[in-house]
Amino acid sequence: MPGKKLLIVEDDYSMRTILKEALEESGYEVSDAKDGETALNMLEENSYDLVISDLMMPGMDGIKLLEIIKIKYPGIGVFIITAYGTVERAVEALQKGAYDFITKPFSISHLKTRIENFFNYQYLKNENKELKRKLDREEKYKKIVGKSEVIKKILEQIDIVARTDMPVFIQGESGTGKELIAEAIHYSSDRNDGPFIRVNCSAIPETLFESTLFGHEKGAFTNAMRTFKGMFEEANGGTFLLDEISEIPISMQVKLLRVLQEGKITRVGSTKEIPVDVRIIATTNRDIKQLVVSGKFREDLFFRLNVFPIYIPPLRERIEDIPLLVEHFIRKYGDKYNNCREKRVDPETIGHLMKYRWPGNIRQLENVIKRAILLSGEESVIKRKHLQVEIDEIGSKETSEFDYVMSLAEMERKLIFNALKKTRNNRTHAAKLLGISVRTLRNKLNEYRKLGLLPEEFV
Repeated sequence: MPGKKLLIVEDDYSMRTILKEALEESGYEVSDAKDGETALNMLEENSYDLVISDLMMPGMDGIKLLEIIKIKYPGIGVFIITAYGTVERAVEALQKGAYDFITKPFSISHLKTRIENFFNYQYLKNENKELKRKLDREEKYKKIVGKSEVIKKILEQIDIVARTDMPVFIQGESGTGKELIAEAIHYSSDRNDGPFIRVNCSAIPETLFESTLFGHEKGAFTNAMRTFKGMFEEANGGTFLLDEISEIPISMQVKLLRVLQEGKITRVGSTKEIPVDVRIIATTNRDIKQLVVSGKFREDLFFRLNVFPIYIPPLRERIEDIPLLVEHFIRKYGDKYNNCREKRVDPETIGHLMKYRWPGNIRQLENVIKRAILLSGEESVIKRKHLQVEIDEIGSKETSEFDYVMSLAEMERKLIFNALKKTRNNRTHAAKLLGISVRTLRNKLNEYRKLGLLPEEFV
């Protein structure tokens, strides 16, 4: 396949020259190196599709070169050229990730055929990978339910950042679906066939952080009975989700920063650096900027992680998504808990659910619907009586008079105006009462003003 870039690694000058000229005649762009060290330097500075290396060379042999390439450049194919007497080592090379081995003596036409087969295989592999990526993406996107503008924006952000390897920082309250967003990014990316490893930073004892993330050698500390690969190594070639990153002890933050900067980890009890290729996604439910100001989170680590920020608002700020979420959970759990996916929720109950502030966000709503499905028994309609106690007790004079056939926009507007009346037009107090930010309230009022819907008493 013309245009592909090859690197020949061969200590014999005449052999190297013959191979280079022959493959260039076939339209390949060919570079050559006299030994493994030179080849690694060239790989640092250039991109190649295939490396063809002799097995026996002075200094670094072909097996060692292969091992390094598979760690640092896993997307590059490797051929090993071997003499007849070293076939056993060539088989070892295949086991360590080489695509093929060529036994000397060989014809140039035979080598060209094997190279062509490799690129045909790569083409089919990439086609299958792209198909799998699309299917995985569609499957993961199904779990991100909603029609609000903010959900549309988040889906757009996922599409944009999934095409890159840059770190992503997801912020949102507990239960808003941060892990779903992280999964969608991973399965929409080129790393979708690699591992997706998640670690909950808030669940790891401080004394075990370093070992959990970076691994340890046998005997590194008391009870270290065997060598242990850390989460970074497990995530190699894929995505590493650091859930609740704000809970990492300050003593560990500098070590994490170093790994992100250098792309290498060192196991506890070892001095050997191990290269790792991971995409980092971090999440938090806390005000990370405030933690930086207070000295509880390193500013340089925050900047390293916060390359592509995604904010997921709480459910109370996107109540228009609640009906769709309810339908989704009924489909998901109807068969499991009551052998019925045809249940529905009556409009009054939907309106009732939309009044609640949902401190536990989507996770809490999911649990409420699961229980309601169970409590509704053989009834086809889920009603208010099937909701859990704390939901059933909500409501106030300001909201009980609402007619739930009104549009969501009208409902939102009335809620805002009632809050402003109750707080005597104090926007800070009104925003707190509504469970939204002052900025969100201000934007809503500006929107109403432009539409001529803002009463003079609130101007």
